[in-house]
Amino acid sequence: MKVLVVGSGGREHAIIWKLKQSPKADKIYCAPGNAGIAQDAQCVPIGAMEIDKLVQFAKDENIDFTIIGMDDPLVAGVVDAFEAEGLRVFGPRKNAAIIEGSKAFSKDLMKKYGIPTAKYETFDNYDEAKKYVLSQSVPIVVKADGLALGKGVLICQSHDEAVAALDEIMVDKKFGASGSKVVIEEFLTGPEVSVLSFCDGKTVVPMVSAQDHKRAYDNDEGLNTGGMGTFSPSRIYTKEINDDCMEKIFKPTVAAMAKEGRPFVGVLYFGLMLTKDGMKVIEYNARFGDPETQVILPRLKSDLLEIMEACVDTTLDKMDIQWYDNAAVCVVEASGGYPVKYDKGYEITGLDSVKGRDDIIVFHAGTAEKDGKLVTNGGRVLGITGIGKDIDEARTKAYEGVDLIDFEKKHFRHDIGIKKY
Repeated sequence: MKVLVVGSGGREHAIIWKLKQSPKADKIYCAPGNAGIAQDAQCVPIGAMEIDKLVQFAKDENIDFTIIGMDDPLVAGVVDAFEAEGLRVFGPRKNAAIIEGSKAFSKDLMKKYGIPTAKYETFDNYDEAKKYVLSQSVPIVVKADGLALGKGVLICQSHDEAVAALDEIMVDKKFGASGSKVVIEEFLTGPEVSVLSFCDGKTVVPMVSAQDHKRAYDNDEGLNTGGMGTFSPSRIYTKEINDDCMEKIFKPTVAAMAKEGRPFVGVLYFGLMLTKDGMKVIEYNARFGDPETQVILPRLKSDLLEIMEACVDTTLDKMDIQWYDNAAVCVVEASGGYPVKYDKGYEITGLDSVKGRDDIIVFHAGTAEKDGKLVTNGGRVLGITGIGKDIDEARTKAYEGVDLIDFEKKHFRHDIGIKKY
């Protein structure tokens, strides 16, 4: 089969790394990809949002199966465009991707179908939103309704901070059109866990659990980022909790989407928090998480391409998906200054020192080739994934890789995987 993966980050590199293990994947393309992905697939200079060009390329090259990695094209309707031309594509249609594209939609869905989540209100009027936050207790959470690169969620410790957040989102339009509406919700406390799941519109199969580290610096300090590292499995996510989530969250969500005429096909990401009142949904994503994918797919024993085909063919209930009984830890090597201001173009050294190892895997997020050398080309540059029998061993391997691979102004967290919850 000829396979096309759409995207350019560490998530897409991990997907391609896993697809290469499938005997069904004869040829893999990536649009647009990056310098590291180019070592594992043929990169095509088409942007993820150039939907017409992606469809034309798939037709011209007789692509058998396309996998959409990123959220923006999914919310924009890339799957609908491919299906309109009779092309096989993995991911939710536009009317289902709204579960990530609009926080107001997802919150209203949960309220309607009794899926546990934080109490909330939505506003498209600034004055009404301001009046509401001033009447609530703090801390309080203010969210831009639409996509905001994972940065549109502001946890406000005071009423002044909450009003400033509203100013940023609704007045200054820091996140563009994503901030035309806001969701204001109660602040929940408790350990977080990410559970991604395969869906075919009616069946949902959860993957192994993971936990992300969003803050830029050690001890969860600094600004929120797209993710500075992650580990799998979560230390708190037991079989009993999974069974409870299946009955109260996973199955009800997929059933709700189907009932609304929005069957969800693809990967549905559940961002969860274990509160004093049980597990609650913090957010949904309509695709593989990044960097969670970099620890989840190395633990997958089954053929990823076969699973994705089963999702598209609505035969997921026939699949017996197997996982390795091990652990994985991914540490992100970022550019100094990320997530605010950072320089690009620094040479990356030490990659050959881990080449061919199965206990240290390097996933490229923001890299480019310049004068025959690999250089930094983004905020998050590399994801160094360590594999071990448990989290402690996997963590040791990941940081061994971090020590070996270097570039100027390299920034990383030293505490990924230490959390006991």
